[in-house]
Amino acid sequence: MRTAYRFRIYPSQKQTYKLDETLEICRHLYNNALAERRDAWKNEQKSVSYFDQAASLASEKKSDPRLRSVFSQVLQDVLRRLDKAFTAFFRRVKSGDKPGYPRFKGAGWYKSFTYPQAGFKLDNGRLNLSKIGSVRIFKHREIEGKIKTCTLKKDAVGDWLAILVAENEDVPTIEPETAIGVDVGLKTLAATSAGELIGYPDYLHTEEKKLAKSQRELSRKKKGSNNRAKAKLKVAKIHRKITRRRDDYLHKVSRHLTDSADMVVFENLNIQGMVKNHHLAKSIADHSWGKLIRFTQSKAAKVGKVVELVD
Repeated sequence: MRTAYRFRIYPSQKQTYKLDETLEICRHLYNNALAERRDAWKNEQKSVSYFDQAASLASEKKSDPRLRSVFSQVLQDVLRRLDKAFTAFFRRVKSGDKPGYPRFKGAGWYKSFTYPQAGFKLDNGRLNLSKIGSVRIFKHREIEGKIKTCTLKKDAVGDWLAILVAENEDVPTIEPETAIGVDVGLKTLAATSAGELIGYPDYLHTEEKKLAKSQRELSRKKKGSNNRAKAKLKVAKIHRKITRRRDDYLHKVSRHLTDSADMVVFENLNIQGMVKNHHLAKSIADHSWGKLIRFTQSKAAKVGKVVELVD
């Protein structure tokens, strides 16, 4: 069982520049690798695999010195990410879903890079990153298990986060003795078979006027100007505040549901289909039923309990 731990990091000005540069180099590598695959199929009907592109990295480093400034496994993970995108694309083609060919990443649309095995070390309140340096990290909780990967992510506000994934042995599933059914909704977030109604604070609606005002201000700013960048940052901060408050509440509710019974049963909803109702889409998205179910599944797995989805 793997668990992700997210911590805020505080790089120096020089380290921030290095993180941004690494992110940009990874973005260009992703786009170049995508172009190579597209052109090879378009011109020669030839498929290019991850192993083909990983093998050519050494020669690319000789011609592009910027690639040498990034840890080698980080570059390999970029190519692996593209390979996963193509694997998902072919799976959708075979299943008859909307294919969604992998897209090129424009500026600001590539937000993270990963150390998949090595190149990082957590030590005494510092996160040592190969090719970047020792970065201060706010480790607000202990990490259980062996750390397997480290992902550096830049959020919409511009702050940097370290996402450490640790691996533990799976907890044996207990034989359920008690069970509750949970019906999610809009008037209340959830109603349980025990008769409990769990409300929802409507975080998006409480910030809606402030958000609408900030978005209007953003739309009036000239593209490319410093004032537009400031207005964009203001909108991003409001969205981040809403997301943090919502996630905090959903974590508490999912903990409560997990503690209530050995088995928690949710309805298997087609949430993507439901948000096509334009009258209810905003409320459905704000209530985040899917996230509530995922949080409950994660917490239940850690203590050997069961979460079921039923028709």
